[in-house]
Amino acid sequence: MSRPILPGATVGVLGSGQLGRMFALAARRMGYRVHTFSPGDDTPMGQVADREAVGDYADLDAVAEFASRVDVVTFEFENVPFEAARTASEHVPVRPRGEVLHTAQHRQREKDFLHGAGFPTAPFEHVPDRATLDAALERLGTPAVLKTAGFGYDGKGQAVIHAPEQAEEAWQSIGAGEAVLEGFVEFEREISVVAARGCDGEFAHYGVTENRHRDHILDVSIPDPDIDPKITANAVEIARGVLEALDVVGVLCVEFFLTHDGELVVNELAPRPHNSGHFSFDACVTSQFEQQLRAVCALPLGDTRRLRPSAMVNLLGDLWENGMPDWRAALADPSLKLHLYGKADARPGRKMGHMTAFGDDGEDAARRVIAAREALTRRP
Repeated sequence: MSRPILPGATVGVLGSGQLGRMFALAARRMGYRVHTFSPGDDTPMGQVADREAVGDYADLDAVAEFASRVDVVTFEFENVPFEAARTASEHVPVRPRGEVLHTAQHRQREKDFLHGAGFPTAPFEHVPDRATLDAALERLGTPAVLKTAGFGYDGKGQAVIHAPEQAEEAWQSIGAGEAVLEGFVEFEREISVVAARGCDGEFAHYGVTENRHRDHILDVSIPDPDIDPKITANAVEIARGVLEALDVVGVLCVEFFLTHDGELVVNELAPRPHNSGHFSFDACVTSQFEQQLRAVCALPLGDTRRLRPSAMVNLLGDLWENGMPDWRAALADPSLKLHLYGKADARPGRKMGHMTAFGDDGEDAARRVIAAREALTRRP
């Protein structure tokens, strides 16, 4: 059994965005020190960490120096180069393992893993270059979705191909690099399961969350949607299988398409806390961020039960287009919880924060939190 890393120790995080910020808040509440390493300064996580180390992930000497000053390393997004995780592991435990990062940060490796392990996926083809795209389209048919093999998020690096003559335009739009072509899935809704696995194999999950997107960016998340309990149980079981097959220690999110006939198709994996699990910060006994800390520090996992029905909305930079949002108007709803990430530059499409509201059930909470967001930009 792994030695517990107890409060008072220092946890290092590769990455410094809003996920790291919320992780650091949870860790400091439990008495840990937190260091972050990333190329930026005055970052969302750096603002609340004990130490903000600034360096390039490719600078392995700097990564090694960072790791030598902490007791365990985790990461808060999957686009950290595998070599950085491997270098850190020469000094301290890295959880989840760098190999998990290596699999999840590249769509072809991720698809190959899922398919090889027997998990349900859309049909897919590897497209290493432009010359292979036309033949892949012939095999899969249209519509199909062309996605960059690596470093894509929030719908970036994706293009839907409705007819073969659109292949060239799609190829150029994603950057003309290595890609994966996936068969288009007609789905009823998108759902996710955020789950955790401890050093001893202990498993905990946050049930199913329904995710509604706008312009390929998560817009609203509603935990515990009204779907067949058998589908919920199946989604959780697939998530457990993924964490076990990858030997994950930490938090991982499995994103699914739910088809009209009740079948689940795994869309993507995220080997860290996930936007769709942000409700847990306010609505659960143990948040996904505290759960990540517990897992990577070899502590028992926490209770994931809901305190109240809730829903979450993202706050994008578009809300700042005509000036500062009216926070007072939104907070007029006493059930509302506001989280801002400390980002100074409010660009369109950039995640600046989120809000969670409580209600009689998930849909009631969703109505309340959407109304609060609309109040942010309602001008007299």
